[in-house]
Amino acid sequence: MSFNCGIVGLPNIGKSTLFNALTQSSAAEAANYPFCTIEPNIGKVPIRDQRLKQIAAIAGSEKVIYSQLEVVDIAGLVKGASKGEGLGNKFLSHIREVDAIIHLLRCFTDGNISHVHNKIDPISDAEVVEMELILADIDNIEKRLPQLEKKAKQGGKELKRQLDLMQEVLATLKLGRPARSLGNMDKVEMKPLQLLTTKPVVYVCNVEDTHIITGNELSKKVEKMAKENRSKFYCISAKLEADIANLDSEEEKQSFLSEFGLKESGLDGVVRIMYEVLSMITFFTVGPKEARAWPIKIRSTADKAAGVVHTDFEKGFIRAETISFDDYVKYKSKSDCKDAGKIRFESKDYIVQDGDIMHFRFNV
Repeated sequence: MSFNCGIVGLPNIGKSTLFNALTQSSAAEAANYPFCTIEPNIGKVPIRDQRLKQIAAIAGSEKVIYSQLEVVDIAGLVKGASKGEGLGNKFLSHIREVDAIIHLLRCFTDGNISHVHNKIDPISDAEVVEMELILADIDNIEKRLPQLEKKAKQGGKELKRQLDLMQEVLATLKLGRPARSLGNMDKVEMKPLQLLTTKPVVYVCNVEDTHIITGNELSKKVEKMAKENRSKFYCISAKLEADIANLDSEEEKQSFLSEFGLKESGLDGVVRIMYEVLSMITFFTVGPKEARAWPIKIRSTADKAAGVVHTDFEKGFIRAETISFDDYVKYKSKSDCKDAGKIRFESKDYIVQDGDIMHFRFNV
């Protein structure tokens, strides 16, 4: 199961630096001028779940394979992007293709790095980007509305419901509010509209490394805005994360983090929050060759989990031998779990729980 997020924001706020740190690469050019990113950079980021290391150690697994999050570094948006300004609608289409948005905001002051508006104001920056997404959604709906109105006059209740929903969303957008602010939003009904402002957002403040724990006055304003919008918020230092990513060993990275009073990389924190925002959980498979984490949507059934591992497992699903993570760690082996009566044989309708260790029986 693939899922991804896009890093958006104004030019020159550290998006490409953050992307390079996330993917531990230099794939994205980082430069001090607008639009140094033109085509979106795409990379994979491991989701470092410490539980996987624990079960791998118990099973003596040769390999540990984490789940991965695809990250897309999207070029900086500017005011007027919805009308083609800057690099315009090309980048709005890139945002349309991601599942969630990391909205990176400049909360550091550095006279050597230019700002497209010549002032440091993350709230204003956030409003510029949000408004361009809103305007793009308004344009999208207004183009589709006349045709739907014609169909609704001839159709049944379903088409009228779609029309009512589209009109309600349009009214909300015209008030300057994103579609996700609708309290009664049904994600299933909203999905066909393909709107940019239904996507979940995490506001990430790029601060100086001296403010990474406490934040600063600028990031505190963003935190307040995020709470008002019912969105997640996080502080990182993109430069610090880039320095950490360039270290060779885990020991060096942990030592570097401890110097700043950090228990985990800010990147790990961002990825973890994105995982939550996307309503994902993790189940595991484990054996002598490999221990592996698998991402799946909350409330997914056992047969769908089997399909994440291999399509044949879902087609020929018989049952899932299941052990909870806590029981596996407590009893230290599959055989001891069996002796303690902690292995469950679940049908295809079983709702997978976060941390389940599963072995699928199938016949094709």
